[in-house]
Amino acid sequence: MYSRRTCGLCDEARTVVESVRARVSFAFDEVMIDGDDGMEERYGLRVPVVEVDGREAFEYEVSAEDLEKLVLG
Repeated sequence: MYSRRTCGLCDEARTVVESVRARVSFAFDEVMIDGDDGMEERYGLRVPVVEVDGREAFEYEVSAEDLEKLVLG
């Protein structure tokens, strides 16, 4: 998940991801884009952006149901 340190939507997305991880095991990494010019140019105000298997799956909001389906394949 690409996010910013002070981002309410990022906090909400993280909560959803963690709730799904409580039911389904998968790796989760969060990358803070603050201060990284390349990341800020790529993601800008679109955070949070959640990738699943290297592909953007969610932007701004994360659906627990859809995320679970994606990680289960």
